[in-house]
Amino acid sequence: MQISAVTVRFGWARAVDAGLTFRRIADGDLPFLARVYAATRTEELATTPLTDEQKAAFMEQQFRAQHAHYQKYYPNADWLVPMHGGEDIGRLYIERWPSQHRIIDIAFLPEHRGKGFGEALLRDLLDEAAACGKDVSIHVEKVNPAMRLYQRLGFTTEEDKGVYDLMRWTAATAV
Repeated sequence: MQISAVTVRFGWARAVDAGLTFRRIADGDLPFLARVYAATRTEELATTPLTDEQKAAFMEQQFRAQHAHYQKYYPNADWLVPMHGGEDIGRLYIERWPSQHRIIDIAFLPEHRGKGFGEALLRDLLDEAAACGKDVSIHVEKVNPAMRLYQRLGFTTEEDKGVYDLMRWTAATAV
């Protein structure tokens, strides 16, 4: 089994057991990352009167804006592409602050959802933070089906941000 340097660095044993490896994003990954982003918004745009071409243009513009925002406001983040069987399957962006770990984004292509990859990775991220005595936070859309997973893992809503909830997992309660 090939274990990436990223996985070894962070000790993500569950992710390894699930067959995941990781690599850092590169400029050539932008089309793939845009596709992952678009896959998270497909249902939302399904009811709009936009044509497929308009939806694609909108998604591309939104992805570029989000990507620029993330790069600017999370300069020290790890920008990772999770892979399974050598295939790129999603994106994971995480920044480790002195006070907490912030999951900026975690998303998988639809055909790779519901297979336990997200839960394995999240549990590894929680273990990593707990080992440092840090909480983990993430913004989650209220209608995101993964909300149940976050709640099951012990995340609670800290702040209502409109469309999103700022959720926090507290290391002190994990013991």
